[in-house]
Amino acid sequence: MFYLYSVYTDAARIALQSILAHKLRAFLTLIGIIIGVAAVVVVGASVSGLNSYVTTKVSQILGANHFMIARMAHQGQSTDEEFERRNRRNKQLNWDDYEWVRNHCQSCAEVGIEIGTGTDLKQDGIEFPGAIVFGVTSNMLEIENKTIADGRFISPDEVDRSALVCVLGSEIKDKFFPNTEAIGRTLKVRGLPMRVVGVEQGRGSFFGDSLDRHIYIPATTHLQIFGRSGLQIHGLAANQETFQPAIEDARVSMRNKHRLKGSEEDDFGLVDTATLTEQINQFTASIATVVVPITLITLVVGGIVVMNIMLVSVTERTFEIGLRKAVGATKRQILTQFLIESGMLCAFGGVLGLLAAWGVTTLITSLAGITMTITITYILLALIVSSVIGMIAGAYPAFKAARLDPIIALTKTT
Repeated sequence: MFYLYSVYTDAARIALQSILAHKLRAFLTLIGIIIGVAAVVVVGASVSGLNSYVTTKVSQILGANHFMIARMAHQGQSTDEEFERRNRRNKQLNWDDYEWVRNHCQSCAEVGIEIGTGTDLKQDGIEFPGAIVFGVTSNMLEIENKTIADGRFISPDEVDRSALVCVLGSEIKDKFFPNTEAIGRTLKVRGLPMRVVGVEQGRGSFFGDSLDRHIYIPATTHLQIFGRSGLQIHGLAANQETFQPAIEDARVSMRNKHRLKGSEEDDFGLVDTATLTEQINQFTASIATVVVPITLITLVVGGIVVMNIMLVSVTERTFEIGLRKAVGATKRQILTQFLIESGMLCAFGGVLGLLAAWGVTTLITSLAGITMTITITYILLALIVSSVIGMIAGAYPAFKAARLDPIIALTKTT
């Protein structure tokens, strides 16, 4: 055991001395490996960051343990034929459907309504195009985990009596009531004066679509102004354990309300945050599967450069190799020495590549505000692949060195 330890230690020491003796050449050799490792890690960090960004935003928009029933809601890919078939089959949802699910979904912690309609706002010479007016029940605050920055949300009594009240998104508040208190003021929606009772905390944007251009009014008021098109039933489970039972309970309730037989398809759509998150993970994994192998090509190019420089190293050290073999070094020891040298060279390149990747991701995160997550998976992938490429790249030069005839090698002085 000590003998093996001594052999490998000496081989590593000689390899390190050889690398340090030609620092500039070693660094230039490693540029390909450094760029390759940095590319793999940065791309992996980008994919992981995209996954985290989308998942976080979906959680902020929809909340946790949340599902939605709507006429055309659908998860996953859909063909044109499937869309047309659902469009012909699925019915418009109405207030009776909401009340039925609310009363019969025993596993649901909350059941609410949301109806969205786009409109342009205009008041006192100020225009705000592209606002979205959501008609909601009071419990949508809990279902979608909204945060009210000022005032309060819609109350159950205001839903019951179709009150002319509203909660503003932060952009709309800043547009119509800049640097002033909005609570108690009036904003006209389709010509009707709505008393402002609350302001939602800013939520930013999601893929360029602002989440702060929203107005919330009682669902009953929305139905009177805009009609019932686009009504959605939203449900919330108390926790993760009751999430799937709540979804199935709500689905069965809707089927019973629509008097569907056991063999008939649902005439409504149902989506939930858990399945949506799973689809996001599959999507980002697909991106990584395609992109990461492409970036690994740069590591292969770097490996070719390492092979070239190791062949040069073998040529330069022919006399040294002959001398070592003359005093008893075996082919295996010579082979091991050069394999360790090439592997160590690429391992150094991997470490430098990781440092470069960390610098790039930190810079992008600070300048662009895009979260990039360097995961241990991509770190290990980059280091292992770079080391393996180093060993493979050094295999032929090492084999060539091990096969040198010591008598002939000793005659080479350069």
